[in-house]
Amino acid sequence: MEREITDSMTDNQTILTDLSEGIYTITLNRPEVYNAFNEQLTTELQNAFKEALKNDAIRVVVLTGSGKAFCSGQDLKDAPTGGGKRSLRDSLERRYNPLIRAMRNLPKPIICAINGVAAGAGCSLALACDYRLMTESAKLIEVFVRIGLVPDSGSSWFLVRNVGVAKAFELAATGGDIAAPKALELGLVNQVVAAERLIDETMIVARAFATGPTKAYGYIKKMIDKVSTLSLDEALDYEVYMQEAAGRTEDYQNAVAAFREKKKAVFTGK
Repeated sequence: MEREITDSMTDNQTILTDLSEGIYTITLNRPEVYNAFNEQLTTELQNAFKEALKNDAIRVVVLTGSGKAFCSGQDLKDAPTGGGKRSLRDSLERRYNPLIRAMRNLPKPIICAINGVAAGAGCSLALACDYRLMTESAKLIEVFVRIGLVPDSGSSWFLVRNVGVAKAFELAATGGDIAAPKALELGLVNQVVAAERLIDETMIVARAFATGPTKAYGYIKKMIDKVSTLSLDEALDYEVYMQEAAGRTEDYQNAVAAFREKKKAVFTGK
């Protein structure tokens, strides 16, 4: 039985949330400013991912935007300046970095449905997800340099891991638009689909994850984030550690039993 979303989640003003069949959909909902980040949006997103962590009924998260854009980055009307009360350091350490950490530490898959432009911190938000679908007309833009800033909210880390050092520098230093076909070619997204098919195709992926071995997905996510900093010997040892943990799950035990009985495995996420 699915647990209801907590009362604190029903008062959201900048996101919409829905939980159905293990799929927790979070929709950025500031379409009038292309879903740009303000203080409230980052706070509500942090709370939404806390809910995703503690609610066992949630087995996969879908993140998308309302209107024409996914997320256009920081709302510059809400941004701190040199004479303001907040610093860029404060915004990153208090708002953006905790959000990106929460996403990467969530032991459940996060699917991003990029319905339009994903720029600046919005691009970082998309890259922090585990699986990305993108409409044919959508764009990724590391827009920071256009206003004299550097990539943040994890973009430097995600870019280097996805495209390598030279290409990461190019994308960050030029701030050029990355069209959907190029994003697919570079490995920044997994699928490019027609706009009218985005939600349907996203839900196909989401349902597969929602009915799969949730703990194994969490372990895979953790391993992929960690092994690039390890030597081969360290990676082999870490695989032993994680495989031992996976072997203690109910899903593994039930899947082995189902295989022996020539039945289809039913995963409960435990």
